[in-house]
Amino acid sequence: MDAEKIADRFYTAFAKGDAETMTSLYAEQIEFEDPAFGKLKNDRAKMMWSMLLERSQGNLKIEYRIIESTEKTALVNWEARYPFSKTGRQIHNKISAHLTIEDGKIIKHTDHFNLWKWSQQALGFKGLLMGWTPFFRKKLQQQTRGLLEKYMN
Repeated sequence: MDAEKIADRFYTAFAKGDAETMTSLYAEQIEFEDPAFGKLKNDRAKMMWSMLLERSQGNLKIEYRIIESTEKTALVNWEARYPFSKTGRQIHNKISAHLTIEDGKIIKHTDHFNLWKWSQQALGFKGLLMGWTPFFRKKLQQQTRGLLEKYMN
């Protein structure tokens, strides 16, 4: 299966809230990275999707478009709309994903988005003031990884 078909299956499953299908498309040795979690590998990367979908309680809307693909890579622009759990504020996050495929599985998944814009939506004025700083990124990654560890235990 080529990268475009794998990316389409992954994001279709995401839009349906199907973490099991999403993670079945990940290789055992998957590496994921984004501004909110930093780098996650293997089971942590897979469990992140289960946690996020479970915590969204069905209040997550995903739209995506595959921008380009080769046999081994796919570039996907996707958008997520959901209420931020801590504040209830509505988030509209625009993400660019790069997927690397090997032997029919995703081996590397990197999401890029503007953390400062996200923080403003999630936290309002506090996010405007602090969301661009390395301190904020580090603190957010500590919190999200802590939630993931708690979820996994």
